[in-house]
Amino acid sequence: MSTTEQSTVVWAPTETTLAQSRMGQFKSWLERDGFGPFADYHALHQWSIDELETFWQKVWDYCGLVCDTPASQVLGDRSMPGAEWFPGMKLNFAANLLRWAEGEHADKEAVVAYCETRPVLRKSYRELKADAGALEAFLRSKGIGKGDRVAGVVTNGYEALVGMLAATSMGAIWSSASPDFGIGAINDRFGQIEPAALIVVNGYGYGGKTFARQQDFVDLIAGLPSLKAVVSVQQLPEEPPISGERVTTWEQALEAGAGQEPSFTPVDPDHPVYILYSSGTTGKPKCIVHGTAGLLINHAKELMLHGDVGPDDRFLYFTTCGWMMWNWQASALMTGAAVITVDGSPGYPSLDFLWDTVAKEKVTHYGTSARFIAGCRKAELQPAKTHDQSALRVVFSTGSPLLPEDYDWIYSDGAPNVLLGSIAGGTDICGCFVGATPLLPVRRGEIQCRFLGVDAVAYDDEGQLVSDGRGELVCRQPLPSMPVSFWQDPNNERYQDAYFNTFPGVWAHGDFIEFTEHGGAIIYGRSDATLNPGGVRIGTAEIYRQVETIAEVKDSLVVGRQIEGDVEVVLFVVPAEGQTVTDDLIKTLKTKIREGASPRHVPKHIVEVPDIPYTRSGKKVELAVARLINGSKKADNRDALGNPEALDQIRERLVESGLLPK
Repeated sequence: MSTTEQSTVVWAPTETTLAQSRMGQFKSWLERDGFGPFADYHALHQWSIDELETFWQKVWDYCGLVCDTPASQVLGDRSMPGAEWFPGMKLNFAANLLRWAEGEHADKEAVVAYCETRPVLRKSYRELKADAGALEAFLRSKGIGKGDRVAGVVTNGYEALVGMLAATSMGAIWSSASPDFGIGAINDRFGQIEPAALIVVNGYGYGGKTFARQQDFVDLIAGLPSLKAVVSVQQLPEEPPISGERVTTWEQALEAGAGQEPSFTPVDPDHPVYILYSSGTTGKPKCIVHGTAGLLINHAKELMLHGDVGPDDRFLYFTTCGWMMWNWQASALMTGAAVITVDGSPGYPSLDFLWDTVAKEKVTHYGTSARFIAGCRKAELQPAKTHDQSALRVVFSTGSPLLPEDYDWIYSDGAPNVLLGSIAGGTDICGCFVGATPLLPVRRGEIQCRFLGVDAVAYDDEGQLVSDGRGELVCRQPLPSMPVSFWQDPNNERYQDAYFNTFPGVWAHGDFIEFTEHGGAIIYGRSDATLNPGGVRIGTAEIYRQVETIAEVKDSLVVGRQIEGDVEVVLFVVPAEGQTVTDDLIKTLKTKIREGASPRHVPKHIVEVPDIPYTRSGKKVELAVARLINGSKKADNRDALGNPEALDQIRERLVESGLLPK
């Protein structure tokens, strides 16, 4: 594909958008305050990294964030790791998310919860605050307080948000997992953080089926001796609740604390607010601790400025409580928007369901995965013609690189009038390095920009700046939502090793990236999964971009097989329904890859498999398959996979094809 074709403008902001979007208003506000003038977004970005402390103070002020005691300065220490943000500040996370629960906005919808097993639930900001206060009072009555961990095995719905707000209101630390996780995977997470309270569903619905999990979760509770209280949510109304001495039903807990206001206990800026987890495919997950002020202000910037989310908006991001996008979605409450949560299968009862919901709820901001958009394209859906999209302004995509062909689909049949915001970052920062802005055009196949306040560049292996071409995504200056620590890592050795050992003093994120002449970005996959055939480094996403546009292919995965000092590219293909991997399809695939990428990208082996392994947050598991094909004896953590049987199937096919010994 030519650079010109790749970078075709597919959407451009109107003069109204440039002036009236929150990012546009922020830019004008700064200029009235004596900063700038800023010729365009790129000039604003340059100022934001040149004047890092001034920029973040202005974000705090413009976004109207609240604290009990102001900071003495923005950055007390700029070291990485070890940056000290907002020293002296006292604040509360939940107080900022519930700041719309007073006054004329209080009775507007805060949460609309859809799920497969219960009726749609609608709650106002006033009701959300009241329930958070009641649950906090109940938890306090059980001896739970500041610094304790409150864990949730919950679906993406109302109870998860109330649980998080109750916990963070009293200065406790929230951590969640999805109820489809295996007990081993949940224990690997919560066993490390020793929660004092657990909010847990009795099962869940997915794809039209129900999955009762009472006994599994009774076993989970028994394995967490730190628990002082368990709150059981009747996610499956026809099933009995979870039983046990320490168990209280959701309704009983709210009744016990009814009438109590949230305490909004002030905490230090780096006081932990969330514990998130790495995927854990190679062992126990890393427990990533995020600080209160840093996460809050970064989400304010990302949602309000880059996402253009405000109090008149309706925000739906399809996610689970085992993915950082849940935390990102939850922060939309601080904007005053209505948060539309959806729990269940994105394809049930059909792929149209989420587009139906967008139309019915007059959603203004819809977030999904690149995989879902590709699925809609392959199914030849045309929601632009079949659904009311009059309210829809922004479609977010993340989870994996978005194919150029998926930009084409959005702007023809998907949602032609929206800003398509491909965003990329990670659990590590619970946010984004690169993504969307309403002030720039969208170019086919490109992420629009570096985010404000993010000094992201590409480095080569020697730590030198890559001005033209691909390299390691690094961040050269501190970002507020970089983790404050890893749990149970007293000397910060694991934290240092994870991000700062490759290039001392510089955050190395682990993505293989190119920054374009337009200031946009293209991500080519994880840098630890890049391939080196003939010593030439190529990203796996470059191959997916070719393969996954072919109608006969449902899914694919690519890894490198080390042989005789070189690397062979091995492509695993899941054929579309009714198809098989024939000689003709192999020829088509190789031709498409050769012409669309290069001869070096062409796989040496193409192997048909019934399924591709994914993590529970929906990411392809390339490294586990690479270890398998290269004979590693290291056991992978199967509980971290959504479909561990896919690894067994790949092993069988490798043996059958002679790529692995019997």
